Amino acid sequence: MHAHTHAHTKAVLNRMAKIIGHMESIKTMVENDRDCSEVLIQLAAVKSAISGVSRVILKDHMDHCIVDAVRDNDTKAIEELKAAVDKFL
Repeated sequence: MHAHTHAHTKAVLNRMAKIIGHMESIKTMVENDRDCSEVLIQLAAVKSAISGVSRVILKDHMDHCIVDAVRDNDTKAIEELKAAVDKFL
C-alpha cells in the first residue's frame, strides 16, 4: 500500500470525532432508558453522518489514490477499490 496525501484528512477526523461523541451520547441515552424512538432518531443521524464521511473518503481516494494508480498502471490498487466499494455498498 502506498502512502498518499489526502486533501480532507483533518475534516474527516473532525467528523469522526463528532460521530464518536454522538455515539457516546446515544449510549448514555440507552443507559438512562430514554425512549426508543428518540434513540432510533439519533442512530439515524449517526448513520447519515457516517455515510457523509464515507463519501468524503471515497471521493478523496478516487481523486488521489486511484488517479495515481491509473497513471502508474497499478491494477492491484484498482482491484482493492472495487473490493472496498463492494463491501461499502
